[in-house]
Amino acid sequence: MTTNRLATRLAATVLLSTCFLFAHPANAEIRYTLSLAHPEQHLFHVTVEVPDVQDHVDLQMAAWDALYEIRDFSSHVQRVTASVNSQSVPIEKLDKLTWQVRATGTVKVSYDTFWDDPGPFSSQLNAEHAFINPAMVLLYVSGQRSEPCSLTVTEVPLEWSVATSAFHQARPLGSRNGAWDVKSASYETLSDSPIEISHFEEFTIRDLTPPVHVVIHGDDYKKHDVETALRKICAYEIKLMDGAPYPEYTFIFHIGKTANGSGGGMEHANSTAINIPSGALLPNVSAHEFFHLWNVKRIRPASLEPVDHTREMYTRSLWFAEGVTNTFSSYALVRTGLWSKQEFLQDLSQQITELESRPAEQWQSAEQSSLDAWLEKYALYNQPQSSVSYYTKGQVLGFLLDIVLRDRTDNQRSLDDLLRAMNADFAREGKFYRDSLDIRLESEKLTGGSLADFFDNYVGGANPLPYRNLLARAGLELRTLESVRATLGFLPQREPGAPWSVAVVDAGSPAAKSGLQVGDEILRWNNSDVPRRPERWAAQQKPGDVLRLRVRRGEKEESVEIHLGELREKFFQVAEMSNADERARRLRDGLLHGTTEPITARSH
Repeated sequence: MTTNRLATRLAATVLLSTCFLFAHPANAEIRYTLSLAHPEQHLFHVTVEVPDVQDHVDLQMAAWDALYEIRDFSSHVQRVTASVNSQSVPIEKLDKLTWQVRATGTVKVSYDTFWDDPGPFSSQLNAEHAFINPAMVLLYVSGQRSEPCSLTVTEVPLEWSVATSAFHQARPLGSRNGAWDVKSASYETLSDSPIEISHFEEFTIRDLTPPVHVVIHGDDYKKHDVETALRKICAYEIKLMDGAPYPEYTFIFHIGKTANGSGGGMEHANSTAINIPSGALLPNVSAHEFFHLWNVKRIRPASLEPVDHTREMYTRSLWFAEGVTNTFSSYALVRTGLWSKQEFLQDLSQQITELESRPAEQWQSAEQSSLDAWLEKYALYNQPQSSVSYYTKGQVLGFLLDIVLRDRTDNQRSLDDLLRAMNADFAREGKFYRDSLDIRLESEKLTGGSLADFFDNYVGGANPLPYRNLLARAGLELRTLESVRATLGFLPQREPGAPWSVAVVDAGSPAAKSGLQVGDEILRWNNSDVPRRPERWAAQQKPGDVLRLRVRRGEKEESVEIHLGELREKFFQVAEMSNADERARRLRDGLLHGTTEPITARSH
């Protein structure tokens, strides 16, 4: 998964999503009907039929999915009713996630659910399209997530089509205009299969086996560029991992205006859903999400199994699941020629700069950052002094670990070999790895020696990363640049439809000394409205410039005068060493081109 902060999601392992598109069997399955009759109200109308109920049945809505956030999708649900044989029966809410129907026979539960949130981590119904993450829209029968189920989508505009994650297109249902059918092996499978319903462009990428389908709803893209980039990315990653793990795969893109300002990507068992403002960003996000086919969807930590969608699940391995996936997406881009060598090094430089700019890097380890993923929804936690991103730190650690593996084995083993070994020893065997422990043990199998110091110091611990020492072994150096800019010293934020307010005040900053407080409502900003992007406004100022705020605190209004603070920033640049020896140059070439060969033998 990629988010605007670049963060993961998950579903059950090795769920080879198989949405067969045939007629419904007689009695065995749980049947869902989803109506798109009211796009102007953003309401999905859902009916679920549960056969063979004895005495009672409990239905639940997931508390979380797609993001590591408790979002309680039941809060979107309205007007829940139940019936048996067209006769109303009582339905009782047991807790925030669960409804219970006491009845016998085929129980039918109907409800509306409101969704108008763009992006791959939500669902949306409007006049332009419907995008459905089933786990957020469809109640499931408690204890029966593995039972067969079917979904019929009704009131679909005739010019629209339906794309599912298992096959690139569902099938119209017989003579019923505006109805489409999808049959799934289970709710688990269906819930991991996003659905796009709209007037979209679709095509299948040539020369890829198994088939890879592309569905695009949007603008600001060129089909040729999309197809070329995806063919290179998919072909490279499939070869890297010794074959594709899916029967068919689908990319669902919302590009340009249809992305509606949202960004990021979400991996699924046999598909991904991606929102981007323009086609220019497509290769980077796509390379990340496609690699999740192996790392996250099939190579899975035991700490996230079995998945429980009713509560938080804690893992120390997101630095590997998400961050090292970032490492491989950058490798895919440079090794296929979609990035130049300079672009690859620039990206690595940006990751190191971002990581080292956060004071929390001094104390929060990669494992702790992973464990604290559930705190990311809080503004304070995301401040530089409070956390580092497991995406960023994991990507950098992945690159440094690759250097270590190559250096210890005379360039004969690499991070590529580590992922292939994890795939062979865990994913293909139906096993789950024990967080960083098994990652270390698999790495040690490749090197033939202990890597405890690396993992203890830099993965489990927060010791300063040994950039210069390790980069030099690959013929690279880390340069340091400095700049000075103005800083607000506080974080203004605004929820949709609400006024600006102060979310965070940095301790010891001029803003704190001025008396500004968390919770202050910002009424005026230098006798004008609050700028649409306060951080951009601050970037145009100088340290010491005056910001005059008018704020409301409780029942009173107050004036606050802030002299903008000074922030000295370090920027890091990874560059090739001009005096690197032959060994370092060959190791560097191995990193950039994905090759492994003995250095010593070739040096003679």
